[in-house]
Amino acid sequence: MSTASYALGVDFGTSITVAVARTPDGRTRTLLVDGSPLLPSAVYADLSSALLVGRDAEFSARLEPARFEPNPKRRIDDGAVLLGEREVTVVDLIAAVLRRVREEWTRVVGGAEPELTLTHPAAWGAPRRAVLTAAAGVAGFDQVRLIAEPVAAAAYLLHVLGHHLPVGSVVVVHDLGAGTLDVSAVRRTPEGFEILAVAGRDDLGGADLDAAVIAHLGQSLRVRCPSVWDRLTEPVTVEDRRMRRMFWDDVRAAKERLSRAASVEIVVPLAGIDLHLTRAEFESLATPMLIEAVALTSALVTRLEVAEDRIVGVFLVGGSSRIPLLSTLLFQAFGRPPIAIEQPELVVGEGSILTGEGPPTRAVRQSRAEPARSSPARSRSTRPGGWRRWLLRFASAAVLPVLPVLAGTLVVAAAVIGLLVYSVSTRQGWLPDWTFLPKWR
Repeated sequence: MSTASYALGVDFGTSITVAVARTPDGRTRTLLVDGSPLLPSAVYADLSSALLVGRDAEFSARLEPARFEPNPKRRIDDGAVLLGEREVTVVDLIAAVLRRVREEWTRVVGGAEPELTLTHPAAWGAPRRAVLTAAAGVAGFDQVRLIAEPVAAAAYLLHVLGHHLPVGSVVVVHDLGAGTLDVSAVRRTPEGFEILAVAGRDDLGGADLDAAVIAHLGQSLRVRCPSVWDRLTEPVTVEDRRMRRMFWDDVRAAKERLSRAASVEIVVPLAGIDLHLTRAEFESLATPMLIEAVALTSALVTRLEVAEDRIVGVFLVGGSSRIPLLSTLLFQAFGRPPIAIEQPELVVGEGSILTGEGPPTRAVRQSRAEPARSSPARSRSTRPGGWRRWLLRFASAAVLPVLPVLAGTLVVAAAVIGLLVYSVSTRQGWLPDWTFLPKWR
């Protein structure tokens, strides 16, 4: 792991983005944007054609929600998104977030050009990775290295937490974020890490838990204030959309508080009432989804075909993994508690600059995406290497052209040897004398 240059690691997440800076002396620090290490990945297109990012975007969304995109990462395959009357490419949405990170880098570190490392889900193919590369170029970065998120998490477990990961051991990275669940088995190798297996769900994350809470609260609100419920679920006016956005934000914040408190109060916009939600109620709503998450993790471990003593544990990553019930269910499934830390949102970002895997790629400074030369992890390839590759090349060049001649020679030699054996055998009386066959005297 080289520390001879400036480096910037960015975990571009569904709902939040984390950036970590490293200076040539090896020191690292998480960049604080608006005083927080968690930059909302949200983007808002204002009337002046500027793209606002983070908390500025979230605040402006309450004015005109139609111009707001809370989760650009979920739109990775869409090409472009309509924000108000303006069409914005997904490359430009992501570039806006990276540009905001770059501004903070310049404020804290200065004008030094960093080598950028961007993380991505392990299951992303070349087209999606190419969008990230293109966005980095639009944001003004010269070089970008792409690293798979579970590889970055494993590097954090090894280098920051100091967890014992001998060569050949496997860690299961359980990443429950705002929009998706990604589970990966990562093995330590002499060169770094390799991803053995990946599983995931695009419809299981913190946002889906928020929706379950909203539906639960709606059972009461629909009876007490039916007109308010209709305005919050099917907004028509700008004011209704603003109140709906505020309601969802308050529900998400309440859900996060339930990780620390036994109960919370949620203010309902337009109604002027508070709704009570307990941790027990939330866990009842979350249990079916979290059971599916644990079942997916168990299925991945089962098909690994790795000795049980080689698996060091399940490492919880992503903000939604902080839910206490998830740790309880994983403990019941595997017989040992998962590896958890206080701020799981920072793991991938901090781990991204702790691994040297993947060569840097020159970023494209345009919106058009081009394939990225990415090496997120050393895959289990069947392609031979070293002397075996040289031997195959030699065989292809020198042996294959003469194979027909060689085969014919072998057939003739076998026939001659067969006749000699037969001739000797008949002379010695070992076999009957078939006169129609020639004898060699």
